[in-house]
Amino acid sequence: MTGATLAEVLAAAKTENRAALIGYLPVGYPDVGLSIDAMRAMVDGGADIIEVGVPYSDPGMDGPTIQAAVEPAVKAGVGLREVFAAVSAVRAAGAVPVVMSYWNPIAKYGVSRFAGSLAEAGGAGAITPDLIPDEAADWLAASDANQLERVFLVAPSSTDVRVKSTAAASRGFVYAASTMGVTGTRSAVSETATRLVSRVRQLAPEIAVCVGLGVSNADQAAEVAAFADGVIVGSAFVRCLLDSPDQAGVRAAGSLAGQLSDGVRRR
Repeated sequence: MTGATLAEVLAAAKTENRAALIGYLPVGYPDVGLSIDAMRAMVDGGADIIEVGVPYSDPGMDGPTIQAAVEPAVKAGVGLREVFAAVSAVRAAGAVPVVMSYWNPIAKYGVSRFAGSLAEAGGAGAITPDLIPDEAADWLAASDANQLERVFLVAPSSTDVRVKSTAAASRGFVYAASTMGVTGTRSAVSETATRLVSRVRQLAPEIAVCVGLGVSNADQAAEVAAFADGVIVGSAFVRCLLDSPDQAGVRAAGSLAGQLSDGVRRR
């Protein structure tokens, strides 16, 4: 890996008295080139970190908006080769890229091979929503060997023991899923998010906590930024391309990033 890490970007944002903006897009919708263009536009708009999504045929955590973009990408045969190209493009654009992937595509590709290819492409690490640390021995070893960060998830239902073990295994940040259920934009930030972040910080004060699931506008971003180290936005960016699967959608993603970037800077 070359360039800044997740931990470094989050620490830098903290010195600026703000949260980091983390944007997600899957590679391949409406095609690979436009999805990468949209990621670059998000960086230009102010995103600090880009979650580069791996298209997957059974995205259990993803709501209908993300599924609508991922399914055509899967049918088009978009895979990790295109994901690594997107990672390199995001790094070149000036943001920190982290792959967001369910475990099966990584296991099928080969865990050690994946880690090496990701590091070579300039990726900071990977978020693995359906992998728990107890079952991640191969990934822990491969990520350590390639100096990659690894992000595991906690939820409102996580026990204190689970929160501690997840934080101990994570590098970069812990992903706090603020609601139970699948991804998607929501009209209000879940009240459980503040409590979850507070609990993680009490149990694991050494690691940053970023909040995802539901943020869709600048006001919500500002609300989450008041208590979290990073604000994660996915479905709202995907919606930009679903509504306009062309350069207009790319511009809309960049504009949304600008609005959200302003949001995380409110105090």
